[in-house]
Amino acid sequence: MDIGSTFTKAALVETATGELVATAQAPTTLDDVVAGVLTATAGFCNVPVIACSSAGGGLRLAVVGYEELISAEAGHRAALSAGARVVHVAAGVLDAAGLAALAAAEPDVVLLVGGTDGGEASVLQANAAALAGADRPVPVVLAGNAALRDEVAAVLRAGGVPVHEADNVLPDIGRLAPESARTAIREVFLEHVIGGDRLSTDPRLRQWVRAVTPDAVLDGVGVLARLAAPDSVVVVDVGGATTDVYSVPDVDAEQAALGREAVGVPARRRTVEGDLGVSWSADALRRAAAAEGLAVPGEDPLALGEAAATVALRRHLRAEAGYGPGGASARSAGLVVLSGGVFRHAAPDAVREVVGRLAADAGGAGSVLSDRPVTVDRDYVLAAAGLLAGEHPEAAAGLVQGLLSAVRLG
Repeated sequence: MDIGSTFTKAALVETATGELVATAQAPTTLDDVVAGVLTATAGFCNVPVIACSSAGGGLRLAVVGYEELISAEAGHRAALSAGARVVHVAAGVLDAAGLAALAAAEPDVVLLVGGTDGGEASVLQANAAALAGADRPVPVVLAGNAALRDEVAAVLRAGGVPVHEADNVLPDIGRLAPESARTAIREVFLEHVIGGDRLSTDPRLRQWVRAVTPDAVLDGVGVLARLAAPDSVVVVDVGGATTDVYSVPDVDAEQAALGREAVGVPARRRTVEGDLGVSWSADALRRAAAAEGLAVPGEDPLALGEAAATVALRRHLRAEAGYGPGGASARSAGLVVLSGGVFRHAAPDAVREVVGRLAADAGGAGSVLSDRPVTVDRDYVLAAAGLLAGEHPEAAAGLVQGLLSAVRLG
């Protein structure tokens, strides 16, 4: 079950085999998302529900760090890999203007980082004091200098700020350790967003939801990449609020990483573009398309989806360029998967035309799609596979198997 910003999608899966028994969807009821869940599953038997959610645009996360190129960037990447949508990044000591900018971003959670273990301390201490004195306390994931953890957590709690402690995302210069922060971010999502009253007051929602949707999809993409090995995989997921690009360019590195990544070269890569959505973010998408020199789409959903995919792929490749020379890239993809309602519900011929234009894009998207097999996740199995991957890995693998045997589009 994926509770999206626009639609709630349900998949009935036989966990013993991974067989997709049935699918259904209903409009997401943002006044109380449980109503949409019940509508989407009305035709199913009384079976357990596990879900992910990006309703309302997903988890809004701000990163507050020591300086842009090290602590803030490390926190930013850890946030993305946890399925959050980063809405603000601040570096250095928060002054009044910095606090105002942070508040204007309206984050659901702040990831507070800064300093290697035993290293610089003053900025982390100052920022904790500033957050503790803010008018509107926002839950904080504390993932900075471990030597200051108890002191900083105490300052925040004294100011009435909910704190989730995690290991330092940057324990040493050049080494990113995001897993503990990812876990804490998920806890905040479940406790303060799903467990709060923003989406529903029905206690069943807290029981159902296990992850933010991009996190579940990333796990599903990992399952697909391992089955597709040695080929690498790129997935472009166009939604109502965001467009997400997932890339596993080096499957061996993804399997060997075991949660410890160099800051520059994460084995599984994702960019979440909060201004590239076909409904909630359509006006921002049009501005982004114009800025890229693309034709500005009107109201046609597929044209909006094409623009979102083009801009998102270009940005993803630009982000990869920041990892430095060498290494695998999304450009080496052996399989490209298009996901999202605009592609799932479009006629195959129309999708082929879009794929042809994407493959011809000289701005970057063409280097990913040109002469590659491309398929559409028409049954939206990647999120479901990601939700099943932990407890039912065989079912998750069976669920995505069909994507590997799909014929090439175009």
